[in-house]
Amino acid sequence: MNQNVNSPSVALVTGASSGFGLLVSVALAREGYGVIASMRNMQNKEMLATVAREAGVYDRIEVISLDVTDFAAVESVVNDVINRYERIDVLVNNAGFAVGGFVEELTLEEWERQFATNFFGLVAVTKAVLPIMRTQRSGKIINISSISGRVGFPAIGPYVASKFAVEGFSESLRLEMLPYGVYVVLIEPGSFKTNIWSKGLQGVSVRSDSPYEKEMKTIMQYVNRVAKTAPPPDEVIRQIIKVVQSPTPRLRYPVGRGVTLTLRLKNWLPWKWWEWIVIKSFKRK
Repeated sequence: MNQNVNSPSVALVTGASSGFGLLVSVALAREGYGVIASMRNMQNKEMLATVAREAGVYDRIEVISLDVTDFAAVESVVNDVINRYERIDVLVNNAGFAVGGFVEELTLEEWERQFATNFFGLVAVTKAVLPIMRTQRSGKIINISSISGRVGFPAIGPYVASKFAVEGFSESLRLEMLPYGVYVVLIEPGSFKTNIWSKGLQGVSVRSDSPYEKEMKTIMQYVNRVAKTAPPPDEVIRQIIKVVQSPTPRLRYPVGRGVTLTLRLKNWLPWKWWEWIVIKSFKRK
């Protein structure tokens, strides 16, 4: 990405090697942003490069290496971006993955790994961009949450807990930063065709003597069915771009088929009714 005195607005995206991160990097470049697309493994940059070239925006995207769990590196990398471009207008915190399994059978190391990326990594990158946005008195911090940040589901406890943490963090930070003209926004997608579930749940091995073997098989069938019928992520990308363009975006944007209804039902129904619906839905064949 070429840098000059009249440089465009700058967007920093984490987890840009695939899924929402890749697509939003290209979409922001289309909107005229200079995009810093970061990813943990630079060997995975080819897909982004291909899509960016096809969209004619390759020269507006700079790909950099960033492991959000390396907190010292996060500060150094973000400071380098600020030194070179003298601004960050949009941060899209997208880096994340899903750990699957039943709580009893997951190790504490798996919980720590889940939170290191999905929560503490997000906090680290956000903290690093706050001084420049506060000084600019403008900026948007867009945290990719999930419907799982508002609704608990069985067999993805670590993922749900990490997204609930992101939701609480984002509420608090929004109230801190609004007086400085910085908007914190949560995007809450339902199920879309990205590889987060296949990557997260393919590592789940249920022991043959596990008391949860039957439930886990049923849930895997449910997840596979949802993954096959999920729409492409275009709606999520459109919503992010609308947020970027809005002068005063809201805190929360649920996105996807049935997401708003799910949230309303959870909020309105007595808990006993709600848990019956959730358990029943996972038992459907």
